[in-house]
Amino acid sequence: MKDKNFYRFKAEADFRRLDLLLVEYFEELGGIFSRSAIQDWIRSGSVKVNGVIVKPSKSITVGEMVEILIPEPAKIDLSPQNIPIKIVYEDEYIIVIDKEASVVVHPAPGNFSGTLVNAVLYHTSGKLSSIGGNSRPGVVHRLDKGTSGLIVMAKTDAAHLELARQFASKKAGRVYLAVLHGCPVEEKGKWQTFFGRHPVDRKKFTSKVTDGKVAITNYRVIGCNSKYSVVRVELETGRTHQIRVHMSEHGCPIVGDETYCNVTMDKKLISRQALHAMELRLYHPIYGVRLSFISNLPEDMSKLIKELDLDVKM
Repeated sequence: MKDKNFYRFKAEADFRRLDLLLVEYFEELGGIFSRSAIQDWIRSGSVKVNGVIVKPSKSITVGEMVEILIPEPAKIDLSPQNIPIKIVYEDEYIIVIDKEASVVVHPAPGNFSGTLVNAVLYHTSGKLSSIGGNSRPGVVHRLDKGTSGLIVMAKTDAAHLELARQFASKKAGRVYLAVLHGCPVEEKGKWQTFFGRHPVDRKKFTSKVTDGKVAITNYRVIGCNSKYSVVRVELETGRTHQIRVHMSEHGCPIVGDETYCNVTMDKKLISRQALHAMELRLYHPIYGVRLSFISNLPEDMSKLIKELDLDVKM
């Protein structure tokens, strides 16, 4: 079946609930659908397992075939807001933005306005893909509030789904730069772990789990002294907080990260986690042309690297 809203895959492992499986499945495609939206699809019969309509709570066995026909999304009803944004590239299908660290990407509890989505809706006169629903129109992938750098958003549903597939298949890629406490043991390497929510603090994530999704982080040290280091990080997967968790749990947390490091003196050095999305590579979702974007380090991270006396060699 050829349909831009149709997905079909075999379960790669046992899973206790269908809705949770789909949440993690779509997280690989940029986290574009909420659990409540997915549950609504299942209840409406838009999801089948082995050709049969089931409940959100159905347990899944490895090898079972899951089919999803995404219903037409509801109309976007967020309020556009005239907030300045730095646009790196724009056409009728996509927009690439260099996000400031203080900006939240999309509305969520505690941040229902003043987000990047509100700003882009204003700039594009409301033209963003509706796949993410009312709270996340156009959002293909995300950056944490305290992370600066490049992010692409989709203006049409077709562009959105194609970009999501590129991130899932690794045709699209992101490169980050991070300033760390200490230095990884090896100059370069790959960290591959299971990844999931922390069993106690549900606002955190951890690699210290025995199941969940695989998270893969590639890094290379590009500057180091006795106390700090700078690393270039390239992701093979895009889990929430992935870089922050992997660095922290390997003994070199990101400077300024209050969630996974919380060194009091860091606040004197920088007001947020020292993590910047500096490169973005993708193929244009409609024309197929390869696009590559680079963002210079923001002033606060450049100042931090200088104050820590780190000699960086890209």
